[in-house]
Amino acid sequence: MSTFVLTLLGYLFGSVSAAIIVCRLMRLPDPRTEGSGNPGATNVLRVGGKKAAALTLLGDLLKGTIPLLIARAIEPEPLTLALVGMAAFFGHLYPIFFGFKGGKGVATGLGVLLGWHWAAFVATALTWLIVARVGKISSLAALTAFLLAPLYVWFSTGSTELIGATVVLTIVTYWRHRSNISKLLAGTESRIGEKN
Repeated sequence: MSTFVLTLLGYLFGSVSAAIIVCRLMRLPDPRTEGSGNPGATNVLRVGGKKAAALTLLGDLLKGTIPLLIARAIEPEPLTLALVGMAAFFGHLYPIFFGFKGGKGVATGLGVLLGWHWAAFVATALTWLIVARVGKISSLAALTAFLLAPLYVWFSTGSTELIGATVVLTIVTYWRHRSNISKLLAGTESRIGEKN
């Protein structure tokens, strides 16, 4: 029962859209109707600037981490942690509070990795930062980081359940970025901070 409740809690945490809340509080355009139309930190950067994007990034990260911290205190079994993490991730993608239309899950996925193991988070985040720094393309950085994330989770935890859950996160991340992949292949993908 506790695993079910914690998984539900993870989904509800994930369903809270930091991008929409931040933009409403700062009286910025709705990120679902401006820029790329994605309620995530990269699009908030386009429509609202660095401060709004930083707050969105922090909010999306924490909603992946907080339910896992709660789960660790109550039911720290790997299967429970895997389910709670995936629930938070899918909550961001398909939020019950916002018509099941959410973001692409990168920041929340990083928050989930942080909740699983700090080293997996650091390695994945550094991969994102390095690729973003060199290529200046957020989607390319995300795709590269999450491609390597299962390997990082393997090295840091050795948990079959968490590795499997990370593979799910990676596959879904690639699916959610399919339009970005097409643009990358065509050479038309937007660069970080660039207006659409």
